[in-house]
Amino acid sequence: MTRDAQRLVLASASPRRLDLLRQIGLVPDGVRAAEIDESPLPKETPRVMALRLAAAKAAVVAAAEPGAFVLAADTVVAVGRRVLGKASTREAARAHLSLLSGRAHKVLTAVAVVAPSGARAERLVETKLAFKRLTQTEIDAYLDSGEWEGKAGAYGVQGLAGAFVIQLQGSYPAVVGLPLYETLNLLQGLGWRR
Repeated sequence: MTRDAQRLVLASASPRRLDLLRQIGLVPDGVRAAEIDESPLPKETPRVMALRLAAAKAAVVAAAEPGAFVLAADTVVAVGRRVLGKASTREAARAHLSLLSGRAHKVLTAVAVVAPSGARAERLVETKLAFKRLTQTEIDAYLDSGEWEGKAGAYGVQGLAGAFVIQLQGSYPAVVGLPLYETLNLLQGLGWRR
């Protein structure tokens, strides 16, 4: 396989995903965000939604980056069947955090890889978290920090919201945005080599 066929493109503008890849010594040759509609479909479960979005992002970027391995991911925060997307306003973020307060929820991160040959592979990683009961003062302070902006569920576990987590079962990197073990296995399974 030629070196060109080993190009790796991250289909995400997330600085967190880029940092996670760097953590394991992977620096993508390119970064290209996929512009897709991330709205949930009627009656779509959070699991199906995460997988669909990751696959769609990978397909869009693979079409624009022929000859490269394309890596995409999508993270969905769910309470039961209810998806808590990226809050667009402070009040929406408050509603998300109030719902998560004192209860368990799931973070579902799907990873999709498209190889230069067109072969595809996907994996879904489910992590269960429980938040402590949050006071209005804690919610206000978190909202004031601005860390909720652009994050599924209106929080980032790698920041101040890490102090809210009383239990985490599963993959911490998946909650941040990219399950590293599964990502590397998918890439290598499709023939990518460092």
